[in-house]
Amino acid sequence: MARKAKAGREPVAESPPAAAEVRSAEPRAVDLLVWYDRHRRDLPWRAKPGETADPYRVWLSEIMLQQTTVAAVRPFYLRFLDRFPTVEALAAAPTDAVMQAWAGLGYYSRARNLHACAKAVVERHRGRFPGTEAELLTLPGIGAYTAAAVAAIAFDEPAAAVDGNVERVMSRVHTVDEPLPKAKPQIRALTEAIVPRERPGDFAQALMDLGATICTSKRPACALCPWMRPCRARAEGTQETYPRKVKKVEGQLRLGAAFVVLRADDSVLLRTRPPLGLLGGMAEPPTSEWTPDYATSQAMLDAPLEARWKRLPGIVRHVFTHFPLELTVFFAKVPRDATAPDGMRWTPRAKLGDEALPGSMKKVLVHALGALPNSLPSAGEIGQPSEPEEGEVGERSESGEGESRRRLTPKEARSEPGGGASGRSLPLGRERAEPQDREDGKDGPSPDPFQGAPSPAKGGGLGRASARGRGLKR
Repeated sequence: MARKAKAGREPVAESPPAAAEVRSAEPRAVDLLVWYDRHRRDLPWRAKPGETADPYRVWLSEIMLQQTTVAAVRPFYLRFLDRFPTVEALAAAPTDAVMQAWAGLGYYSRARNLHACAKAVVERHRGRFPGTEAELLTLPGIGAYTAAAVAAIAFDEPAAAVDGNVERVMSRVHTVDEPLPKAKPQIRALTEAIVPRERPGDFAQALMDLGATICTSKRPACALCPWMRPCRARAEGTQETYPRKVKKVEGQLRLGAAFVVLRADDSVLLRTRPPLGLLGGMAEPPTSEWTPDYATSQAMLDAPLEARWKRLPGIVRHVFTHFPLELTVFFAKVPRDATAPDGMRWTPRAKLGDEALPGSMKKVLVHALGALPNSLPSAGEIGQPSEPEEGEVGERSESGEGESRRRLTPKEARSEPGGGASGRSLPLGRERAEPQDREDGKDGPSPDPFQGAPSPAKGGGLGRASARGRGLKR
């Protein structure tokens, strides 16, 4: 049964503890809940005090918030919910419609898993989400964190939902010196030990809010924290050194070419990427392979068709989790009767908003065509492109409400091993896809995005265009 959010409670005045008590103090759930009742954030997917939590909305928000900021998710969530108001509506929708509605949020394996999970809930559970952590883990795309979050928030089951915000808070309170990701089991155990039997859903959201608004990555507002006294890192003045992390290794720069073709009837040449792999199932203008040693001087061998190509000044830069990308853009105009090569299609410019274009490809089209239709999400709607320091998750953005919730687990991202967007805010900016190891150790580290990536069918270009094929092998 879905739970009701508890109404706010008046705090109980307490005398300041003695110095010895401060040194031996442990964080208390009741103190955090008192703070939460006063300072909880008003989020569109969060049940208000006295309201019953909707498992569908809780689950949808948790999937959207993976690697993506609250500020970015808000408008997408509302539009998505308006289009698919129930899990039954989502399950019945065509895959293309789901991918198009997701376009701009990044890390597109989430959309595929979201659709698969909705179908499983309808087919296996008659449209009702199961209420236990163990049952939720059996659904597609739901890993340990999402199962715990939905079980706690939607069904008030005592479960430890540990995201990046929680990792930061607990590592500081207990001065966990083991670096992440090795510290995950210890942090989970510390969190599980403090989850209350009463109001575990509010506790889970309170801990997330504390990390998002008070215990931030930089300049935490310790004087306002309900756990200020028991926090060991604050007592030592080392708050900003936690959580400890292994330094992230940057990926090698990859280069490539993108080809934007405008037909005389104002249509643009697009194709759909293979369903699995980097940006799987998304739309894009034709591009070359992306390799560290790509020779732009030979780009015409990768052109999708013969035309009078013009190399546009400047380059399009984009950052994925595993590597940065630089694309040189070529532009051509063709007659109204030009046919699309095999595996490609013409899309009217006015209909580009109906295509599932990832942020990187929107940048390419903007570079070549200028402003795109208003129906496409804007960078302002999605959030400012920003890269968390050393893979940090759960910190606030400069806007104050753009915290990234957490990274995906391999189960949640297994259909897109290295790709996709979505970092803290990403559309016409950076796309990230960096799964983290499952806490239970069943999945290993994230594989290289180019190992075993599927190659698409060759296009049907003319003349020199067929020399290397219009491949997507990246």
